[in-house]
Amino acid sequence: MADRSIPYFPGCTLQQKALGFDRSAREVMAALGLELAELASWNCCGATFPLSTENLLELSGPARILSTARQAGPRLAVACASCYNVLKRTNLLLRRDEEKREKIGFFIEADYAGDLEVLHLVELLREIGAARLQQAVQRPLTGLRVAAYYGCMLLRPPDEVGFDDPEHPTILDGLFAAAGAAPVAYPHRGECCGGYLVVQAEEAAMAASYRVLSAAGAAGADLVVTSCPLCQFNLDRRQAAMSQAHAGFRPLPVLYFTQLLGLALGGDGAGYLLERHYVDARPLLRDHALLTS
Repeated sequence: MADRSIPYFPGCTLQQKALGFDRSAREVMAALGLELAELASWNCCGATFPLSTENLLELSGPARILSTARQAGPRLAVACASCYNVLKRTNLLLRRDEEKREKIGFFIEADYAGDLEVLHLVELLREIGAARLQQAVQRPLTGLRVAAYYGCMLLRPPDEVGFDDPEHPTILDGLFAAAGAAPVAYPHRGECCGGYLVVQAEEAAMAASYRVLSAAGAAGADLVVTSCPLCQFNLDRRQAAMSQAHAGFRPLPVLYFTQLLGLALGGDGAGYLLERHYVDARPLLRDHALLTS
């Protein structure tokens, strides 16, 4: 039973294709004493921060979320890296730019000053602490070599959203080390997986994802973890095609970081939807006594 709670924005993808991310995120935080209390009313964040902030209409969606969340409390937890990027940057703009804040406030019919603290789950886990996490582990990740993939949205731009070094991030590595895993250092861990190129230039997106996965595999990783649904999709989906195009390519399971932590903290994986992943992680997880069925 969680001993405290924090307002939580799940976002559209975690309510549909990434349900396993949402379920495991709630379980991980509950196991560490924190309930993710979903906002009673929320809308899509827009998925990407606008290239031009002069288009205030594109900022009205995330601004409404922030205003609603502020009514629920002084802090907001976000799981999806893309949603976090949009909400964090919008919040900063509203805090700094009085003229834009007034115009957007008039449009969404809310008086919001940008004084909410937007936190990614990884930040919350760091706040809870590696020692608390280590104490809560029921199934240590001993012998599992984990490659954390940060991507390009979680820590960039660093002066707006960064809570770790964008070029040499280590925050996820520290969390998985506390859970007993062996973190794997590899190149390209903070580079783009191809992002939305997958819609119009799938081969270019696949090449970007292959660069990440092949580097992780060459460094000896058993699996990859991420916090972005689009990254998970891009890295996971085309690995069969990568195997055909590149001799010697070794497929790697790609999980949400909360799925692996959830199993380490005693979760049984029910509702994680591991069966929907293109590269099946379940045999590996069973080999390490993380799944029993």
